[in-house]
Amino acid sequence: MDILKQKFQEKAEALFKENRAMLKENGDMVIDQTTISQVFGGMRGMKSMIWETSELDAFEGIRFRGNSIRQLRKLLPKVEGGKEPLPEGLFWLMLVGEIPSKREATWLGEEWKKRAEVPKHTFTMLDALPIDTHPMTQFSTAILSMQTESIFAQRYAEGINKKDYWDAYYEDSMNLLARLPRVAAYIYRRTYRNGEHIEPNPELDWGANFAHMLGVTDNPDFLSLMRLYLTIHADHEGGNASAHTTHLVGSTLADPYYSLSAGMNALAGPLHGLANQEVIKWILGMVEDLGTDTPSNDQITDYINKTLSEGKVIPGYGHAVLRQADPRYMAQRIFAEDYIDNDPIVSIVWKLFNIVPPLLHDLGKVKNPWPNVDAHSGALLMHYGMKDFGFYTVLFGVSRAMGVLAAGVWSRALGMPLERPKSLTSLAVKQIIEKSTSNTKD
Repeated sequence: MDILKQKFQEKAEALFKENRAMLKENGDMVIDQTTISQVFGGMRGMKSMIWETSELDAFEGIRFRGNSIRQLRKLLPKVEGGKEPLPEGLFWLMLVGEIPSKREATWLGEEWKKRAEVPKHTFTMLDALPIDTHPMTQFSTAILSMQTESIFAQRYAEGINKKDYWDAYYEDSMNLLARLPRVAAYIYRRTYRNGEHIEPNPELDWGANFAHMLGVTDNPDFLSLMRLYLTIHADHEGGNASAHTTHLVGSTLADPYYSLSAGMNALAGPLHGLANQEVIKWILGMVEDLGTDTPSNDQITDYINKTLSEGKVIPGYGHAVLRQADPRYMAQRIFAEDYIDNDPIVSIVWKLFNIVPPLLHDLGKVKNPWPNVDAHSGALLMHYGMKDFGFYTVLFGVSRAMGVLAAGVWSRALGMPLERPKSLTSLAVKQIIEKSTSNTKD
């Protein structure tokens, strides 16, 4: 019996009826206005979609079903004697809005183990790619290759009732989440470890088993880091590029394999998930340029000014929505304080926290001069031996899959329609302005 699916069905049917009644009574109510700057500025801040799993507040940060990251580190189930939350517990929370018990989180982990077998043709396809193919290209392609297993696509071809879309979407999502760590670890070992693969350990939880299959270290603290990493990167409401892309493609009734692969392509962009790779490259470039991994504050300040004078940004600083230090950054900093002593790259990250924000603020470079999640993650991974920063965004992708797939199940359960916003030409905008100006003068 699938206890998570049963609980989701109860929640979804209730919210579906509630939303339909609300739309019937209040559907014409205006809740926001759009400015020309937003139309030209990438729809920044426009309220235009429903995303059940998380919400981002500019000052409080991300909340998963109302819970902050700080709260989740206390509330979510953990392994015996562990400090970090189990990502399985977060997926449960995002899907049904309840903090799971340890038994429920363990059930979900065991369910994913049952579904974890990757199609052989996926590995064959990966092995056929050039060895220097970017890991994100391999990851997106591997996800798409598994579309041959799509339950949603099969049931849709058979004539599934639209009220049951969510059920098939749920099954595909559960299968994908079960298999993604194995696929990602295979890509890592193929690309960076001479194809010497490591078999899954059925005794480990989802995040720890992923760390085990990566095989970058035998330090047990790395298992804890992976649990935290997979938890804090899982979702960031629906407007970010990878989430919105997954939602958009899913709104066409493309199955989760098509949708997630598309979302991962968005995550691979340097203005989105690839930023974690850019951060560590910039820090290592500074270390090489200065000839020391223990630079002084003055040396760091000079290097920052040099970067800015070249028309470049300081990677890892600033965020489209947040107006304070990213709580995901702070969670990683707390982890480092608990687990790591005297790491030079981590020390540089902490120095940057003190130097960059006031410098950017004084220059008026960004509205939010504080660090985002990418500013810290690479330093932690490097500490434990994962120095292959080209792979970092794949780690991000495995985590982000939990949020976007959970949200996708909700979209199908609530009957969300094909997304189709209205576009304008520049001429049309000019005509709107002229008409408005004319009416004002009259």
